[in-house]
Amino acid sequence: MNRSDLVSRLAELHPQLQVKDAELGTKVIIDALSSTLSKGGRVEVRGFGSFSLNYRPPRNGRNPKNGASVKVPAKYVPQFKAGKELRERVGKSGKDAGPE
Repeated sequence: MNRSDLVSRLAELHPQLQVKDAELGTKVIIDALSSTLSKGGRVEVRGFGSFSLNYRPPRNGRNPKNGASVKVPAKYVPQFKAGKELRERVGKSGKDAGPE
């Protein structure tokens, strides 16, 4: 599911919302999540999961094209950890159903 699918699904499930309202709500939530993570914060949605930052130290990598050694700088990358409810729901239906 991508962003436009999510907006369509929200508008479909809640007929009182127009598509532009569902789009605005989705945008506000995603922007708030991104903003919090970019400031080094953590976002937790009970029953769904948590978003946080994971530190990756600097390392030496290889250029796959020519095999030359390349220094990869340290960085923070977003990380998602599924909550208990989500893990249980996916565990039950994940065996029977494939990806949407």
